[in-house]
Amino acid sequence: MGNTVAREDFEWVYTDQPHADRRKEILAKHPEIKALMKPDYNLIWVVVLMVTAQLTAFYLVRELDWKWVVFWAYVFGSCISHSMTLAIHEISHNSAFGNSRAMWNRWFGIFANLPLGLPYSISFKRYHMDHHRYLGGDGIDVDIPTNFEGWFFCTRFRKFIWIVLQPFFYAIRPLCINPKPITRLEIINLLAQLSFDVVIYYLWGAKSVFYMLAGSVLGLGLHPISGHFIAEHYMFLKGHETYSYYGPLNLLTFNVGYHNEHHDFPNIPGKSLPLVKKIAAEYYDNLPQYNSWIKVLYDFVMDDTISPYSRMKRQLKGEVKQD
Repeated sequence: MGNTVAREDFEWVYTDQPHADRRKEILAKHPEIKALMKPDYNLIWVVVLMVTAQLTAFYLVRELDWKWVVFWAYVFGSCISHSMTLAIHEISHNSAFGNSRAMWNRWFGIFANLPLGLPYSISFKRYHMDHHRYLGGDGIDVDIPTNFEGWFFCTRFRKFIWIVLQPFFYAIRPLCINPKPITRLEIINLLAQLSFDVVIYYLWGAKSVFYMLAGSVLGLGLHPISGHFIAEHYMFLKGHETYSYYGPLNLLTFNVGYHNEHHDFPNIPGKSLPLVKKIAAEYYDNLPQYNSWIKVLYDFVMDDTISPYSRMKRQLKGEVKQD
């Protein structure tokens, strides 16, 4: 797959994103999908169990040799940490407690954030809503790489390094593309996270803190689950902006692979997205799709026509409302 020449700029488009129109069409034909627009209360218990699992791991690694701390951080901690970022993604859409209890979701997101080691939840929600409203929007959607990333990470080796450093770029990109004033909730998120990290260090020492932070960095970098970052919107096929993945790693990622379905219906929890695909199969079965995130990572590095530039970008018109 791919174009015939390497890209030197983004794919600029002058049409609206396809998801709003498809949502209207599907709801007109399948109004029963509206019944899926409700909270997933099971998400609450899954998150509590994941936090408990990481706390148990923090305790267990406290006296291991450093090589085993690194081993378990990658083999176990990275999977839980990446999965937790996708739980936070669900929570950002108010999937835990529903739209009527939006603040409950914000506080729960701060709780889910704790075993990641770095404050993330509140800021992610603010920028992620922009990603849905203004997909590919120049200067708004911080999921789009910077021009520097597209220009510099253009060789196979550099693209590999870019994948390894994805957590770094996702952290600094908002500050470069669309900086926002810090909010009270972000300060609370930061203070809660720092307090938690200090307590973990005081109780169980540096190895537990290292395990926590290393798991987050490794899990969001060179890791099979990280294939979803590239699979979701990188243009392996010209003209296609969003791609779904229907492989087994959806079990660890709250079905984030059902990405066309998610952008069409962002208020439907991940648990119900396979039902959306089943009900409206005629809309999704023939769209480009993946069955392996590992292959996506491999193809991204090895295909010389694919790079961080391989994204659709649009100049937004009219009033832009941001969180």
